[in-house]
Amino acid sequence: MIKPVIPENEAERLHALRTLQILDTSHEERFDRVTRMAKRMFGVSTSLVTLIDEDRQWFKSKQGLDITETPRNVSFCGHAINQNGLFIISNASEDERFFDNPFVIDDPKVRFYAGYPLKIREGMNIGTLCLIDQEPRVMDAEDQQLLKDLGAMVEQEIKSIQLATLDELTLISNRRGFLTLVEHSLSICRRNKAPMSFLLFDLNKFKAINDAYGHNEGDSVLTKFAQLMRKTFRNSDVIGRLGGDEFVAMLTDSNKENTGDILARFVEAVDEANSVMNKPYTIEFSVGLAHFQYDTKKSVEDMIQDADAAMYKDKKNEAR
Repeated sequence: MIKPVIPENEAERLHALRTLQILDTSHEERFDRVTRMAKRMFGVSTSLVTLIDEDRQWFKSKQGLDITETPRNVSFCGHAINQNGLFIISNASEDERFFDNPFVIDDPKVRFYAGYPLKIREGMNIGTLCLIDQEPRVMDAEDQQLLKDLGAMVEQEIKSIQLATLDELTLISNRRGFLTLVEHSLSICRRNKAPMSFLLFDLNKFKAINDAYGHNEGDSVLTKFAQLMRKTFRNSDVIGRLGGDEFVAMLTDSNKENTGDILARFVEAVDEANSVMNKPYTIEFSVGLAHFQYDTKKSVEDMIQDADAAMYKDKKNEAR
């Protein structure tokens, strides 16, 4: 058996998937409708909408299967997300990648598999719409086009979720998505009596970059800044783009010392990026920091406002 390759953009892919907040949620009619259609149109035993998490594939919608997830390292869909187009296995028992796969040898004794990779943008696939059957089969051009059409329907539903919670340019949480995730993290902090910190970032001289080099270059700066945030902050932290050139982070179980360490790593990461970008400008920012105890009575918006006020004080100092 050949295990699926991990995509090069795995960290960014996982962050985008988790920001959608659909892992481990209830089945929804908008997805179940498509899997029902797929199962009936193709006459297969199983049709699924799968999402590929770090170590598992989880089924957002399933027809003809009782389990809710399987390990990623034995999944067919783990291979499918590395494709730009359909991933079709006509007879898994004769394919060197799958002939000794446990799902081929044992139940459900997969023979035929066809997966449409679900993308949230080019080169970033988060899962599949897939068909499975116990008999080998071949898909002609018409069948392949039909599966692509159904897959596009699923992508459209994911897109509607994405627009609600994910910043389309940077693929980190937008304001709405950030506030939703923060409420969950806030509950954890209160339950564990853990302090928290909010950091508000504002890019300096961003308008000048747009004016001098164009909005595409400005978009590149925003995207790079978000990538550096993903790279630097911990998995337990929540990051987002509030809008324009403002970014925010909530650090859980944080104090002045470890927050300072994380911020220092971020400054170092930005400095390193500037040194290798070979651009006629540098990414510079001001940051405001505000600490809170687990039992604070302030709302999330109030805590962000406190960090915002601290950021404007920082702007009076030399920009980074």
